[in-house]
Amino acid sequence: MIDHIFIADLSGKWKRLQQAMQTTGADGCLLSIDVNLYYLTGRIYNGYFYLAAEGDPWFFVKRPTGLSGQQVTYIRKPEQIKDAFLENGLRMPQKLLLEADELCYNEYVRLQAIFNPAETANATTLLRSLRMIKTPWEIEQLRLSARRHNEVYARVPDCYRPGMTDLDFQCEIEHLMRRNGSIGIFRTFGSNMEIFQGSLLAGDNAAVPSPFDFALGGRGIDASAPIGANGDLLREGMSVMVDMAGNYTAYLTDMTRTFSIGKLPTAAYRAHQASLEIQRETERLARPGTPCADLYHLAAGIAAREGLLPYFMGTGQQARFVGHGIGIQINELPVLTPRSRDVLQAGMAFALEPKFVIPGTGAVGIENSFLVTNAGIEKLTQANEEIINLI
Repeated sequence: MIDHIFIADLSGKWKRLQQAMQTTGADGCLLSIDVNLYYLTGRIYNGYFYLAAEGDPWFFVKRPTGLSGQQVTYIRKPEQIKDAFLENGLRMPQKLLLEADELCYNEYVRLQAIFNPAETANATTLLRSLRMIKTPWEIEQLRLSARRHNEVYARVPDCYRPGMTDLDFQCEIEHLMRRNGSIGIFRTFGSNMEIFQGSLLAGDNAAVPSPFDFALGGRGIDASAPIGANGDLLREGMSVMVDMAGNYTAYLTDMTRTFSIGKLPTAAYRAHQASLEIQRETERLARPGTPCADLYHLAAGIAAREGLLPYFMGTGQQARFVGHGIGIQINELPVLTPRSRDVLQAGMAFALEPKFVIPGTGAVGIENSFLVTNAGIEKLTQANEEIINLI
């Protein structure tokens, strides 16, 4: 079932999960959410991954057909997992980890009834913590995504034509992305986090608040998807912020660049330079052991010093973070918030996105993806960071 190129990487992940289980006293972990299945098996299937605190994993598969390998068992329903345990002499776990933050209630209760453990604990929190630290293979996937992301962003100006709406422009960028290897969807954590391929915000639409927990909002084109471009005509004096996903492998990079339709007011360029200064200072100070909260306060402090705090990360509704972890999901841990207790560790990957919304103009600023190394942080996304005039 497992492609050989994943074996060494996956074995290390299984061992890390088992060490964490042993630390918490758990003796079994059952997973079925796509992101966690991919993280631990290198593929997505309909079924379950079971790992005891000691020993090799078991794969209980509903579909697709045709998967084979050591300890792969086909089932029609999860109740058959218990039968497989009895047939193979496996011990039922007394403390079982389930994806409590992601399973629906009925599935959670059903699995509890099947295993009947003395205690059930939350696998979601544990897996998100483990996924913070990337393996060498995962880092290479991020580098591959970043390289393709850089290539596509260099061609974004070619997508613009006079008379376009923001949605026209975004569609052209999405087409470019797909022609250059974009998977076409990207994953987010959280029940109220929906977006398609990324966000493009032009003019005052950047100030429209969204119910989703992204840095900025946008009205969108329908009340069922209130985020991003809304069909406004691109007019001279507007900024255009392009924040499209780097999903060229399963591991996502995040990058934002700002464009303009003609010349922008001086205030917009000044705010953009503040964004670049926040990035420079973050690159200078961030290293393993740096508290994530300190990086948020660094960014907010520069915004305050420049008199830009009312426009920092929005206007009427301001995001209370300046960066977030990246990986298989776009919003992994850690999060750069004022109350975060996380500290940077080598192997973490995160996006830094100091942004400002200038009334009457739109959003300015940048976002780049970084890898935390033993020496500091390494920038993975490398496209031009200045405001580019599309006309």
